[in-house]
Amino acid sequence: MVAFSQSIQSKPKILCVEDDVNLQKNVSFILWKEGYEVLCARTGEEAVKTAKSERPDLILLDLVLPGIDGLKVCSILKKDPATADILIIMVTGKKRIEDIVLGLKGYADDYVTKPFEPQLLLARIQAVLRRKIPPPADHKTIMEIDGIMINRGAYEVFSGGRKVRLSKTEFDILVLLAGKPNLVFTRSRILDCVREDSYPITERVVDYHITGLRKKLGRGGKHIHTVRGVGYKFNIEDNPS
Repeated sequence: MVAFSQSIQSKPKILCVEDDVNLQKNVSFILWKEGYEVLCARTGEEAVKTAKSERPDLILLDLVLPGIDGLKVCSILKKDPATADILIIMVTGKKRIEDIVLGLKGYADDYVTKPFEPQLLLARIQAVLRRKIPPPADHKTIMEIDGIMINRGAYEVFSGGRKVRLSKTEFDILVLLAGKPNLVFTRSRILDCVREDSYPITERVVDYHITGLRKKLGRGGKHIHTVRGVGYKFNIEDNPS
């Protein structure tokens, strides 16, 4: 195991699992420059051992590895309560959708295909790490906005006094938009916040969920506005924009 660290750790710990030595060094240096503490492993077995002993916040995991492959590593870590909360981004040269879906169904949190730009890799890392950040202390369990009541603790939504049954993704999108009324969220930003393993591929899946959410909210769905060319917002003004 090789480790790169700053004198002051200002960002989370990342384990880079890659058998290509040059690529591993390049990625590790990029992460180190951004302030992350970086651990390295070259085989699947070493990845599992390091993850269990060092408990990184996130793992960049190549799928094709000596020994056990990346999918098996992912499965082992996610099934162990001690390492199940470690975030995992697959780094793979496989670009077929079925390969990506297979990896995500194996409990990975996101993926990046090779070759990739450093800026893209860093953006994906930041997006995934945001999911691990706890809500602020003043975070409200119950929100009531223009006839819509959202109970975050109970995962319940009422619109016009009627209980609305939403999927987890629809619920998360509603909470995100209603939590900051009139603020426009891009599809990419929405996807970063609510992405699930079942819907890993395209930002257009957000449109699908928005359509379902509006329909289920009934008259309350009028508050979810499309901002053409940008994304969506929860509008609480009388006149749509």
